[in-house]
Amino acid sequence: MDNHKRELFLALACLVAFLAPLAGLRAQENVPIDRGEFKVDDKDGFREAWDNIAEADRFFELGPSYYKEALPKYLFANEYNPENAILNYKIGICYIFDQTHRDMAVDFLEKSIALDGELVTKDLYFHYGVALHANSQFQKAIGAFDTFKASLSPAELNFSGPEIERRRRECQVALELTARPLRVFIDNVGDRVNSPYPDYSPLISADETVLMFTSRRPGSTGGEIDAVDNFHFEDIYICYRQPDGQWSPARNIGDPVNTRNHDATVGLSADGNSFFSYDGATDNGDLFVSELKGNQWSKPRALSRAVNSKDHEPSACFSPDGRTMYFISDEPKLSLGLHDIYMATLDEKGEWGNVQNLGPTINTPLEEESAFMHPDGKTLYFSSEGHRGMGGFDIFRSQLGPDGKWSAPENLGFPINTPDDDIFFVMTANGRYGYFSSSMAGGLGYQDIYRVTFLGPEAQPILSNEDNLLASIDRPVAEMVVEEKIPTSNPFLTILKGTIRDSLTREPLEATIELVDNSTGELVSTFYSNSLTGKYLLPLPSGRNYGIAVSAQGYLFHSEHFDIPLATGYQEFTKDVDLNRLRAGAKVILRNVFFDTDKFDLRPESSAELDRLVRILNQNPTMRIEISGHTDNQGDHAYNSNLSRNRANSVVNYLISKGINKDRLEFEGYSFRYPIATNDTPEGRQLNRRVEFLIIAL
Repeated sequence: MDNHKRELFLALACLVAFLAPLAGLRAQENVPIDRGEFKVDDKDGFREAWDNIAEADRFFELGPSYYKEALPKYLFANEYNPENAILNYKIGICYIFDQTHRDMAVDFLEKSIALDGELVTKDLYFHYGVALHANSQFQKAIGAFDTFKASLSPAELNFSGPEIERRRRECQVALELTARPLRVFIDNVGDRVNSPYPDYSPLISADETVLMFTSRRPGSTGGEIDAVDNFHFEDIYICYRQPDGQWSPARNIGDPVNTRNHDATVGLSADGNSFFSYDGATDNGDLFVSELKGNQWSKPRALSRAVNSKDHEPSACFSPDGRTMYFISDEPKLSLGLHDIYMATLDEKGEWGNVQNLGPTINTPLEEESAFMHPDGKTLYFSSEGHRGMGGFDIFRSQLGPDGKWSAPENLGFPINTPDDDIFFVMTANGRYGYFSSSMAGGLGYQDIYRVTFLGPEAQPILSNEDNLLASIDRPVAEMVVEEKIPTSNPFLTILKGTIRDSLTREPLEATIELVDNSTGELVSTFYSNSLTGKYLLPLPSGRNYGIAVSAQGYLFHSEHFDIPLATGYQEFTKDVDLNRLRAGAKVILRNVFFDTDKFDLRPESSAELDRLVRILNQNPTMRIEISGHTDNQGDHAYNSNLSRNRANSVVNYLISKGINKDRLEFEGYSFRYPIATNDTPEGRQLNRRVEFLIIAL
């Protein structure tokens, strides 16, 4: 297998496998054009035509990657003699590999059959069936494959029969899927992104503001041509969503990510701050990771040997929490066939390990490629040759159940899937849009990037009340919501994003964002805001009670509480966070400290928040603080005063139990004397029920 497996997913190179001649028939493919049968009255014209045939034959014999060089020379000769069966046969095969004019293949192969179908080459009907299949003439393709099958000897049929039956099945599946197409729009993303050359493997951030992809266009970092497929080496390009909704013109991401070798996009984290890349120069092709620091990407770092074997690892993706990766490998010890999909987890040292094959529900004896885990953490999209598809690679979807088992892969259907190779599918967090690369007819080049919009029945406008998602937020959200058209995939996911700033200067800050499962105290993941812009993005799959703490060196932390029921569908919130510098008089609301109603015993899920306060006190040994309890205005003032004081005292006792000197701690209960929101609504009263700490002295 070619070490540069990436190239197999381009329009020409993918079809090398798709149209590989069957064993025993290869010699028939290169049957020469008889000079004696090629008559041209014009002696000079004959010589020029014959020279073109000779040169074209040399390219033709090099294989499909060079058919684009052979085709114009064959066409020149065909102007002099359009009635030669072998010449029409070879032109037809070349056109099968021409993404923009593939429909021409059928005409030339049909003419070859009409001229001399018995004598041209034994595999003529096989290629004719492939051309019909590629041009969506599925019923006729089945007939061509049947004709080819009938011409084989018993020995040839024994070898080639399974391949022929597979192609017939693909045509049958194509007939079924095209009879019930999905309600989608598929749009070429346009010439700001795509070029006349292969463009593929799109990656998007969860909020669809960043697009990265791989291209074989001129202007690559090394400027060299790959002799295997006669295209420029792969480079990584990037675009940004502009205010008008258009993508900025594609820009080569440059050093140190792109090198003189093959460099390809593999997987992008949900927040767009980390990505996996492929380097074809190491072993048989390995995976690397890079981080965005401000507006510069770090030099890619090779993943551990648990992932990068001596075999071929062409693609990978992140889980939403960044602690699991899904990757492709043909490492033979764990493989169920050719390339399979595996998973690995991040250990305490930041290395990937504990590699596991996803198993026979996902992997087949044929090729699997381009895994993408949706930000909901349970929907896996991938491409496969082995599952029930229309031809080449089709895109499939599988759900990870609560029991850790994968559902049977579901074909995404037509027109997302086609008879061509449909690969590198990624989905936006909201489930409304997908991006994928395809060599479908009508593109701008050999392979293009497309955006699919999932449609559904129109929904009526509804009025939403103040949002109850945020347990603590400065301003509740009230808005008129017009429900979007129902997408094919309805993710159970919340996206929280915004900007982290200095509360006084409003300058963006690079901050650490810890995501904790409040019910277990488990650290789910750690994210970072961008050092240049302060922007952050958190994917929060439904079904957890999240505590979020934002911290930066020299600042007090800021916390939020998100309790997201399992059945909560997609929603998106913007929350800007202003951090206060460590100084006397600075105050923080402890939004992840919990008590039962009318009680002052700390609930276990308060530990993570209070341990953060312990760390601040240990890092600042002279700091003295006051812990204060606050209530809403429901009930008697004296009762609330006693309750709020007891709650503050419970926090102080916890800090003392962790080794903090009691002389550094004061506490008070203020009842409902200092509200931060209205007490006229349940949401406002919830905000007023809180515990704070105030820095008395540093």
